[in-house]
Amino acid sequence: MAALSDREPQGTHQSKKAAASGWIGSALEYYDFFIYATAASLVFPQLFFPSDNQTVAIVASLATYGVGYVSRPIGAIVLGHWGDTHGRKTVLIVCMFLMGFSTIAVGLLPTYSQVGILAPILLVMLRLIQGFAVAGEISGASSMILEHAPFGRRGFYSSFTLQGVQAGQILAAAVFLPLAHYMPTEAFNSWGWRIPFLLSFVVIIAGYIIRREVDETPAFAEEDRQGAVAKAPIVEAFSTSWPDMLRVVCMALMNVIPVVATIFGAAYAVQAAYGIGFKKDIYLWIPVLGNILAVVVIPFVGNLSDKIGRRPPIVVGAIGSGLLSFGYLYAISISNVPLAIVMSLLMWGVVYQGYNAVFPSFYPELFPTRTRVSAMAISQNIGTAVTALLPALFATVAPPGSTNIPLTVGAITLAVTVVAALAALSARETYRIPMKDLGQPTATPVDKQDYDRLREQAIAGPGLAKA
Repeated sequence: MAALSDREPQGTHQSKKAAASGWIGSALEYYDFFIYATAASLVFPQLFFPSDNQTVAIVASLATYGVGYVSRPIGAIVLGHWGDTHGRKTVLIVCMFLMGFSTIAVGLLPTYSQVGILAPILLVMLRLIQGFAVAGEISGASSMILEHAPFGRRGFYSSFTLQGVQAGQILAAAVFLPLAHYMPTEAFNSWGWRIPFLLSFVVIIAGYIIRREVDETPAFAEEDRQGAVAKAPIVEAFSTSWPDMLRVVCMALMNVIPVVATIFGAAYAVQAAYGIGFKKDIYLWIPVLGNILAVVVIPFVGNLSDKIGRRPPIVVGAIGSGLLSFGYLYAISISNVPLAIVMSLLMWGVVYQGYNAVFPSFYPELFPTRTRVSAMAISQNIGTAVTALLPALFATVAPPGSTNIPLTVGAITLAVTVVAALAALSARETYRIPMKDLGQPTATPVDKQDYDRLREQAIAGPGLAKA
């Protein structure tokens, strides 16, 4: 068997700098994406979709949240192609600018009472741009960190991509918390909700400064030097990797858990039509606390996946969080805030992270360097686009006044997580496959004993160990 040095790309591995860039960039970009989600649950039904029928307003507002995911497959095609032909670094900077400017524009929009039907039309258009922009973020950042990480530590370093995403969600909710708590309702609904969107100007400045400091990855740079960069990575991905792309589509359906935790859960808890009666500022603490715990848990799970493999944490995380969704929704239904917080911490903060912390390494490891960003971006975003339609579906099949809302929504959630778990079980294990062999179904993994030794060397210090 060839030495590990022959199966890993040569070059400078900026493991820590790449992880920091992925973390901060994802935090800022997903702050933008999720402040929309928060506003769609709390204020957009009244501001952009006024209606005598409260159910119609809620469904319409949550549907615009889903629109952002509908445009993600298109963004994945364009941005994935860019990442595989021009490099991981450039596509991440493009994503940052698109997201920042579209989010600022949402904060400047007139409401329905000011311009009528034009208001929701403009809102939907900007949400489409947001979805387009964010489509390249996770795949680009995950690929960059993975390709900079030392062999045996890819799961740990790649997990920081999603730790950043969780931090962005904390920031999104944390910005709304003081506004919702201290501002009079009339002032908050009039102009206070715009403040988090306008603060996205910081994203544009900070994101650019951070991401320009990271070099292109050794894996992509080596292919570029050798003239081996794919000319049509999307075509190549579909022709050579479609079974794994289908698996990723199914595993990405796990996005149903954050949908239940932060989107439908918010509407269910705070919208007057449901009659639950959670105060907006109280409910906002539920995803904040869950995400704070997730930030702590993620690197431990990522590190665990470097020891036992990618599939076990994903399967346990999928089935476990699907089951816990029943308890979470039940806690909301009986207006039990402490129980809702506990169930959120278990479902969202701990168990779901078995999937969430591992997919940033598992997904890109299923594909070769030539098509990695395109294959991951397209398949992941198709899966998340499906789940983005679920808030409106939940509000339709379990509208205000219906009975057994926790049972109905929980059953759908569990069924979706089972599909994701089966997809993970059908995939090959990747954690012991060297970088140059990734994406090859017949690739030979490094012997477990040798792998453990190499992993310990990678933890001990920099440098490429020899097999």
